[in-house]
Amino acid sequence: MRAIAAAPVEIVLALLALGAGANLARGATPVAASAADDAQWLMPAKDYAATRYSRLADITARNATHLHPVWTFSTGVLAGHEGQPLVVGDTMYVVTPWPNVLYAFDLTREGYPLRWKYRPDVSSNAIGVSCCDTVNRGAFYADGKIIYNLLDGHTVAVDAKTGRELWKTQIADVGSGETVTMAPLVVKDRVIVGASGGEFGIYGWTKGLDLKSGAVVWIARNVGPDADMLAGAGSFKPLYDSGSDLGVRTWTNDGWRTGGAPVWGWISYDPDLGLIYYGTGNAAPYNAEQRLGDNKWTASVLARRPEDGTLVWAYQFTPHDNWDFDATGAMVLADLVIAGKPTRALVHFDKNGFAYTLDRATGRLLVAEPFVAVNWAKSVDLKSGRPLIDPGKQTGASRGTVKGICPCLEGGVSPSSPPAYSPRTHLFYTSTNNLCMDYSATRASYLKGTPFMGINSPYTAGPGGYLGTFMAWDAATGRKVWENKEEFPNWSGALVTAGDVAFYGTLDGWFKSVDAHTGKVLSKFKVGSGVVGNPITYRAPDGKQYVAVYAGIGGDWLLLAGDVRSDDPTDLRAPADYVKDIARHTSAGGMIWIFGL
Repeated sequence: MRAIAAAPVEIVLALLALGAGANLARGATPVAASAADDAQWLMPAKDYAATRYSRLADITARNATHLHPVWTFSTGVLAGHEGQPLVVGDTMYVVTPWPNVLYAFDLTREGYPLRWKYRPDVSSNAIGVSCCDTVNRGAFYADGKIIYNLLDGHTVAVDAKTGRELWKTQIADVGSGETVTMAPLVVKDRVIVGASGGEFGIYGWTKGLDLKSGAVVWIARNVGPDADMLAGAGSFKPLYDSGSDLGVRTWTNDGWRTGGAPVWGWISYDPDLGLIYYGTGNAAPYNAEQRLGDNKWTASVLARRPEDGTLVWAYQFTPHDNWDFDATGAMVLADLVIAGKPTRALVHFDKNGFAYTLDRATGRLLVAEPFVAVNWAKSVDLKSGRPLIDPGKQTGASRGTVKGICPCLEGGVSPSSPPAYSPRTHLFYTSTNNLCMDYSATRASYLKGTPFMGINSPYTAGPGGYLGTFMAWDAATGRKVWENKEEFPNWSGALVTAGDVAFYGTLDGWFKSVDAHTGKVLSKFKVGSGVVGNPITYRAPDGKQYVAVYAGIGGDWLLLAGDVRSDDPTDLRAPADYVKDIARHTSAGGMIWIFGL
């Protein structure tokens, strides 16, 4: 087993509010598919619809002002803590970045003592292949198992009561540039997983594993021939495209073979339609002149049957991706009234700066409006589904440096920062970034397992000078309702509750609660490290509601901020101008906190 050096580390933060509730039975084994059990948090996004909404309402706009810390724990890992903990019955589960240690804490005893720790053997070879820090986006509880992915390309199932490893399956090839940072989704007897590696020119895929044994049941490519994509002529019906082998014909020179389309974000599921939904990442290489055409199905949403991977429909947000606009962010499922008509909607905040509302049964585009400053495209045509691109913002090696593209390749929102949706307010809540970029592409050569990029893209602050916000969005009309401007880019996920309180964190280390109707800040606490994790809420065995979130700067911002690791005497990089103060306000590392009234 791999040893971990002692160090100040990443944070789980929790908030406590007064309130009565039924105690959970010790050793309870709830069904993972149930969204009604708000005492627990059994899957990454709370429910299959990816709403990150809880019906717990003990914490309200009136009492949230009194939240304060009551408990802490250090995980021992210096890296970005994305994702979120789980709460199953009377146990909290925490997954760290590499080396992907799984902790189980006893919520019934004072101090939340450790029940057990699972320490897998995860190859350090994956560190050098990991694009953007050694992050992990969390675990899933199902059938008495905690299931999660390891950076070196394995999926593991661990007994939730004992910490015993039940199965371990290799799903990805580090030697080809594939690593696994995403959280899995379990639907019935299938574990759905994908791999990172768009920067290494992987041949992107999604896989379905058997929940009981871990065996790979199906493999579906995200680009390439219909046969590889499991896109049958009678089953695959994209509304805005026609013909066979679109994943080949929209590329030049067989570019699809190294075309990227990774899956490193979030997956949602509609049990009535029997479809899973997920987004694909960037096209490779970054020099778009080496891969003429739409490059389907990169930067897209794909709808599949979870049992066998059959592709049903797909929609491409950014055809011929010129800007590294991954579409791996969450696909939130909500029933909305659009133009007076009840609609089974899918809502997605894309890296390209547009917020999309689609019919989740067919993939028809209903609403597409910018939620941040956007100038690479003037609008999105609802009839064709395509963006109206500004020719002056097209990139490529022959074009030299293209200046002032908004948003930058970090995105109008980071795909690792999922939104939340409240059926009470009918609003979506999300972090955003206000950054633009200059983009210089160069010709890249493919060599298996090495970066396949060719890009230089310095960033600048967007219009107004602030770098991020937390906002509320009406997806039925494509309208921003309110926003709180932040000094730095915003990189945490969102949580909203029936108490009409929303939660998020900031890169300079604040964790905040706000009124879901107005955005008014109700409480904030300095947690010591930037928050790139996602808040959750649960009711503990003591009958009280808590909120928890990872904190600990990482992901892209550990690479960009500069000089945030005090344990590395060789890390003397000067911070970039637009984030020069992040290093003054935060550092890598942290711990687990709990707050109370």
